[in-house]
Amino acid sequence: MTTATKNIIHKLETLPESMVNEVEDFIDFLKAKHSKSFPKSASEKTNIVEEPKSLYGAAKGLFIIPKDFNDPINFY
Repeated sequence: MTTATKNIIHKLETLPESMVNEVEDFIDFLKAKHSKSFPKSASEKTNIVEEPKSLYGAAKGLFIIPKDFNDPINFY
């Protein structure tokens, strides 16, 4: 175990529980941000929630634009 890891563990032990949860969330964020850099073990692969794919075009076919959509509005 490296000195940095020991220091981090010591600091974690002195934090209140709510802050430990925040640190855990931040570690998950960093791992997700740099996910291609970290090799994944078999246990981690089952616990990771994948981010949703792009939603571009997800509403295709859900509504129809009327043919007169661009026609001027008559107020008479």
